[in-house]
Amino acid sequence: MLPPLTDQDLYLFNEGSHLRLYRKLGAHRCRVNGVEGVLFAVWAPDAEHLFLTGDFNGWNRSSHPMRTCGVSGIWELFMPGIQNGAIYKYHIVSRHNGYRVDKADPFAAYAELLPKTASVVWDRPYTWNDDDWMRRRRDHNALEGPISVYELHLESWMRAPDQGNRSLTYRELAPRLIDHVRRLGFTHVELMPVMEYPFSGSWGYQTTGYFAPTSRFGTPEDFAFLVDSLHQNGIGVFLDWVPSHFPSDQHGLSFFDGTHLFEHADPQQGYHPDWGSLIFNYGRNEVRSFLMSSAFSWLDRYHIDGLRVDAVASMLYLDYSRKEGEWIPNKFGGRENLEAIAFLKRLNEEIYAAYPDVQIIAEESTAWGGVSRPTYCQGLGFGMKWDMGWMHDMLVYISQDPVHRKYHHNTLTFRMLYAFTENFMLPLSHDEVVHGKGSLLRKMPGDDWQKYANLRLLYGTMFGQPGKKLLFMGDEIAQWDEWDYQKSVDWHLLQYPPHAGMQQWVADLNRLYRNETALHALDFESGGFEWIVADDGDQSVMAFLRKGRNPGETILVVCNFTPVPRDGYKIGVPRGGFWKELLNSDAPVYGGSGWGNLGGVEAHPEGFHGRPYSLELSLPPLGILFLKG
Repeated sequence: MLPPLTDQDLYLFNEGSHLRLYRKLGAHRCRVNGVEGVLFAVWAPDAEHLFLTGDFNGWNRSSHPMRTCGVSGIWELFMPGIQNGAIYKYHIVSRHNGYRVDKADPFAAYAELLPKTASVVWDRPYTWNDDDWMRRRRDHNALEGPISVYELHLESWMRAPDQGNRSLTYRELAPRLIDHVRRLGFTHVELMPVMEYPFSGSWGYQTTGYFAPTSRFGTPEDFAFLVDSLHQNGIGVFLDWVPSHFPSDQHGLSFFDGTHLFEHADPQQGYHPDWGSLIFNYGRNEVRSFLMSSAFSWLDRYHIDGLRVDAVASMLYLDYSRKEGEWIPNKFGGRENLEAIAFLKRLNEEIYAAYPDVQIIAEESTAWGGVSRPTYCQGLGFGMKWDMGWMHDMLVYISQDPVHRKYHHNTLTFRMLYAFTENFMLPLSHDEVVHGKGSLLRKMPGDDWQKYANLRLLYGTMFGQPGKKLLFMGDEIAQWDEWDYQKSVDWHLLQYPPHAGMQQWVADLNRLYRNETALHALDFESGGFEWIVADDGDQSVMAFLRKGRNPGETILVVCNFTPVPRDGYKIGVPRGGFWKELLNSDAPVYGGSGWGNLGGVEAHPEGFHGRPYSLELSLPPLGILFLKG
């Protein structure tokens, strides 16, 4: 049981430095004068009166007034005898124009099952069994280690068609997800937002409950069980987190106490034109305390291994998606959101100081410099950044008919000009398979055989390139249909060899990536990559070396982006001996034609490409080879 609010809590909150407000605001069991009950506390500085209402008082909006805590803007009330499961809201009477509204608790640990919107008293401890994972988490999340992420949407990953097509619960998901992720060899899962959200069509990105795992799939303990189970099976958990905007639902944060409390009052600063949502006022101290406490609550209470911060670009720029005259410059006349930048830097500094073994990952789509560089180097302080440029260029290139690819070869190779300016994660995420974009498989040119071959080549290129990896659910089985949040992944496709072969290819890529140090140890250092063939646009061939820290850790990656097999293709290599073919995307087990090198090739003592030895390789059509010397 936690003590009531102290003067220190109030000071840090109003200063914008409180990192764990979730321990004090919201609803918490405690003992006052020897009596057990629940202490309710909420921030509403412009309320004239504030009342606690719920199922325990017949939803009476005037019977239980709350009292203010000095000049902090916080109201509190101790209610004896309240138990876990009690349902409540705050009835706010504003000082402005008699505005009255019922609000859910911004700090609630749990919410009613939709379409209801009240908060639920929930203060039950969970007994964790992931001590071994937590002790070794630094190794699992290390930048020099293999990080291969399986992104999924809990509501639609797997459903129960025999029970009205309902989503699975957290506890039902745990064994199924663990079996799938382990079989495919991913190191982490990334859950699209689980923070309570009112509209399923937002996929969780319109958050109302920044401290509550959605009740769609169970209780907070059930969610903890899912994370705990994943950890016990050696799988890390990243969460999508959305501090960039929030929805205007009346029961949520918007116009909370009759004023624009969490958001900017001016719509040129406080309204997001892309999503019809509201933008946090990062210049307000209490809002920064709120958001930082949300991040810490997931790390503290749920042992989360990292946060992927959504839509960072929209936070950094005041003119994001706005036309001339529709935005307000900063105090220096520029377009940078100085308050948001300061918030992100402080957030990353505080998290990494408390949890040096987690990763904070930015979804940032612009050329902003130093996103994943320390704040003492003038960076934003993130651990990694999604490489949206690679994703865009690679999909543009691979979608071309192979006959035209030679005219776009620079699109394929351009990434290596900037690949080590940030700590990049290569994402093939949900955003690439929605809103009429089609599935990854449908983006591929050619007949069905060529589509599967191109997709295997795309995945192989991602795993061969420097950077950590992310793949969205359904892509691992080459789903034909684009993602629909209202239905399950098309698991029935695995009965067909091309789809089962794609799943095996992804599993083998993950195994190779994890086992071969050369493919991950220097993902963020230029010494881990060396071009061999970057300029053969006429034949659409690309070849490079991936290297580890030790001399013997070298992998040769060769890609043929045309459907023409190339026999006797000569490539220079740094040493002689036998080069073993570790993986070949054209192997029959994956659905390929079987064109390859019979397990490997002996190097000739004949220099080529500036190297002392050379190989003569058979390059499979629309294929990729991984060889080790």
